[in-house]
Amino acid sequence: MENQITVLKFGGTSVGDFDKIRAIANYLKERINLGEKLVVVVSAMGKTTDHLLESVQQLSSTPKESALAMLLTTGEQQTISYLSIVLNDLNIAATALTGAQAGIKTKGHHLKSKIITIDASLIKQKLENNDCLIVAGFQGINEFNEMTTLGRGGSDTSAVALAASLNVPCEIYTDVAGVFGTDPRLYPNVKQLHQLSYEEMMEMSSLGAGVLETRSIEIAMNYQIPIYLAKTLSKQKGTWIMSQNEIIERKAVTGVALDQNMQYVTIHYPMNDARLIKMIFNALEEGFINIDMISQIVNEEGLQISFTMKDTDTTQITNIFEEIKTTYPSLIYKMQSNYVKISVIGSGMKDMSGVASKVFITLIDEDIPFYQVTTSEISISYVIDKQNGKHAVQTLCEAFQI
Repeated sequence: MENQITVLKFGGTSVGDFDKIRAIANYLKERINLGEKLVVVVSAMGKTTDHLLESVQQLSSTPKESALAMLLTTGEQQTISYLSIVLNDLNIAATALTGAQAGIKTKGHHLKSKIITIDASLIKQKLENNDCLIVAGFQGINEFNEMTTLGRGGSDTSAVALAASLNVPCEIYTDVAGVFGTDPRLYPNVKQLHQLSYEEMMEMSSLGAGVLETRSIEIAMNYQIPIYLAKTLSKQKGTWIMSQNEIIERKAVTGVALDQNMQYVTIHYPMNDARLIKMIFNALEEGFINIDMISQIVNEEGLQISFTMKDTDTTQITNIFEEIKTTYPSLIYKMQSNYVKISVIGSGMKDMSGVASKVFITLIDEDIPFYQVTTSEISISYVIDKQNGKHAVQTLCEAFQI
């Protein structure tokens, strides 16, 4: 009988110091002694990646992206080395692998690459002589043999992609007990969710609930890989993220997400010009900038386009607009960070009516104005003033008993 293979991922806070790394090594040993073979994906220790970025700023304001990617991958390489050293001292046959050594092939922007393929046969071959493979998350290698990173939350993507290539479950361990209906810091009475559909988790992640990276959930859904999210080394029950078909009971609203890390962008041009619109969206696509909540108005004053985006792309999008202004000098753009996006999410919305009207009435009754609204099959999102964010979360959680 073959040993069961499981993919586990430990986040940066979980491996934040040597005591935590030793504790995780002992936990892995227990599981290996019970007959499992483990593929363990780890992040950089604590704030290592942030410190690496800060160090670069002392040297250059415009570092070459390939060089920056090479530097940032060293954080995870420290962690895999430390963990493998401790495991081997515990008489566990363990090998540390960079993303490249694990066969993780990527494509695209050096700092926001996407995984194209993973050589599962390479992983299985290495597991023949090892009980545990420790893989550096957040990184891979592109078609030019250059080191790349997968962007924020990329270690989640590494772990789920490895699990998908091996067709095995994925366990993700972090500093939270699982997925909650909203951020407990915003609404302490919120309930934990023990089961969640891929679609609901993907909406929550993309709309501001920073528990799991959106691409990792998309991969899990495409390959039907169940994800278990739980607190590191805790016996507290976590959250299973799985197919909607496996979840018996559905609520109209499962969660409320607040995205506080966004920019509200407004573009004005004195006439309606399709070529300008094409130039803007081509530039956004080439820069891998994700935007949402798009609206367009054309009237006697000209063209106005509004959208929301992550504030981490502010510098990049400013450069894009300044470049476009060389061709369209009358273009006016404004980026505002005094707004937040609040969303209600639930797969039950597909079959239950009245959710949208209840949200509208709840916000109006609480004197919370909203400026833009967008909907999907299982979510409704509103742009509101930042100062009303926490109050809106609490009010909506109470209204829908989250």
